[in-house]
Amino acid sequence: MTTKRDKERVLIVDDSAPTIEVLQRNLAAEGYQVFAASGVAEAVELLEATPVDLVITDLKMPRVGGMDLVRHVRENFRDTEVMMITGYPSIEGAVQAIKTGAEEYLAKPFTDAELSEAVGRALDRLRHRRHGRSRELAVPAAMPHGLLGESEAMREVLRAVSKAASTPATVLISGESGTGKELAARAIHYASARSSAPFVPVNCGGIPDGLLESELFGHVKGAFTGATEARAGFFHAADGGTIFLDEVSETSMSMQVKLLRVLQDKEVCMVGSNRARKVDVRILAATNKDLVGLVEKGTFRKDLFYRLNVITISLPPLRNRGDDIPLLAAHFAHRFAAEMARPQPRFSERAMAVLRSFDWPGNVRELENVIQRLVLMTDGEDIDAPDLPPLMRFSALRRTGLDRTLAEVEAEHIRNVLASVGGNKTRAAGILGIDRKTLRQKLRAPLAELNSPERD
Repeated sequence: MTTKRDKERVLIVDDSAPTIEVLQRNLAAEGYQVFAASGVAEAVELLEATPVDLVITDLKMPRVGGMDLVRHVRENFRDTEVMMITGYPSIEGAVQAIKTGAEEYLAKPFTDAELSEAVGRALDRLRHRRHGRSRELAVPAAMPHGLLGESEAMREVLRAVSKAASTPATVLISGESGTGKELAARAIHYASARSSAPFVPVNCGGIPDGLLESELFGHVKGAFTGATEARAGFFHAADGGTIFLDEVSETSMSMQVKLLRVLQDKEVCMVGSNRARKVDVRILAATNKDLVGLVEKGTFRKDLFYRLNVITISLPPLRNRGDDIPLLAAHFAHRFAAEMARPQPRFSERAMAVLRSFDWPGNVRELENVIQRLVLMTDGEDIDAPDLPPLMRFSALRRTGLDRTLAEVEAEHIRNVLASVGGNKTRAAGILGIDRKTLRQKLRAPLAELNSPERD
């Protein structure tokens, strides 16, 4: 006789062969399709190959325990329920199992009826969850010009932006790559008395040093080969407004002398000309490096540092912003869903828990990229933990102990950073704090064994 349970698949994971035999016999008699694994590694391999509705796992097993398997299932498989059994019952163990994600907890020995009822309850919850149990986050209002957050760290940033906007002083904005330094600069400009004049952003690290002077200050006709006509520079374009010098730490010592002259004299000299021209430009600068350390090393001029560092605003990394992650995720999901003409997705509590616990080496920019991919690639309107990128999800088999070599730890970190920025080596190098040449060398090293796709 068959029942509605024919298609429901149950995986039993236990290092005790007699226990597996008893559970297989009882569950098969009730119409379930039953699979078995003697350990977590075998169970993970089977889960990757075969859809399973319910995993029943023992708590105490050699090498990798059942608690790790529970977490692995919860963060990697959307439509799989988990149940734990143990011969070492305790209140603490039950609480921990439920917190980790096991919906049912049975202490050995248990009767056939207790097993049947627990399995039935677990699968009933699975059916209910498949009909939709995610919640939608409200889209928060953004701070000025894209700044977003309600954490105390971001409130402090907003206060500093407001104060900086009320003065004409030079501002140095520091923070890791992807924290939103340009957004802070724009917020300062558009809240200042110069808001109706141009805001001109310049990525100093993205312009070759031989061209940076011409780009910033302009050139006259015939100043160099190819200069067939005179052209104004970024400082001319920003006259009356604000120029934002991003990655100012990447400028050469000779360029730093020229920037210092602009700050002191309020005038620029076009390449190929001996005549200086007055400009009325407010300078905002940003760096993801320790300028004090660079000054001590002699690679950044002390006098320029003091000129730039009149007001300092430090943007916090995303990992230190607490409850801002749900707000940012909802904001990006709403924006990308509108751009792609899709319904706004809803995040499950477990997916949000993973997002909040992730370290985010690429900060807000990385979160934005992840949400964009989720909106584009996820089927349906619900986003659960298994929909997240693999590097963000827990793996019961991933080596995280202290028995790894430094080379293995470095290789994994490089691989994770590359994956977080879609393989973009320029941005990965910025996050890692190394140049592209060093990153290429590490990618070629046999120890890395990186399989992530790369692109420039």
